[in-house]
Amino acid sequence: MTPNIAVIDYGAGNLRSVERALVHTGADVLITADPEWIGRADGVVLPGVGAAADTMDNLRSRGLVDPVLRYIESGRPFLGVCMGLQALLEWSEEGGRQECLGVVPGHVVHFRVTDLKVPHMGWNTVAWLRDHPIAGGIPSGSYFYFVHSFHPVLDDPSWGLGETEYGLPFPSVVAKDNLVATQFHPEKSGDSGLRIYRNFVDWVARERGQPVSSAERSL
Repeated sequence: MTPNIAVIDYGAGNLRSVERALVHTGADVLITADPEWIGRADGVVLPGVGAAADTMDNLRSRGLVDPVLRYIESGRPFLGVCMGLQALLEWSEEGGRQECLGVVPGHVVHFRVTDLKVPHMGWNTVAWLRDHPIAGGIPSGSYFYFVHSFHPVLDDPSWGLGETEYGLPFPSVVAKDNLVATQFHPEKSGDSGLRIYRNFVDWVARERGQPVSSAERSL
């Protein structure tokens, strides 16, 4: 059996590209807003583009806040992407104070840089701060694709897994226990991004005691 992965559908614009990247790894993937299916999934991905207020409004209006929180509490692997990372923090200053899911201790602020363009858009490097299944086979300093005007600020530095510089250092990957999230878009990040998704699916498989993909399989 291959892991079944739920990609949460709350109206985000990058669902299909995330789905294609996961299918490429060999996973069974379903884009869904069904709380029951989300609750049965082996792994869950929360993608996202756009504003914090729209993201949280859509999650609430579709009745997805509690299913997301219950899934994370279940201990099964969970991956947030871009806005799917920011929504995991306690609040965002985007559009005024926007209360978020409150899973990751910290908040989200606008880039306060004077000599660089905002949004931070394009390729930038991620330096790994420690080992994690999601980083397997990806050298520290690899490039990923970013599009964002806001960045996370962590109250607990132990959540930091990857760090990026854009006028200041900011956590571009956070992780603890069964949760990991990236500020960049793996689905737009070439081979290294596809490796992020493959690592996630392999992590899910290991948690279920299933065979993982071959390290030699081409991306």
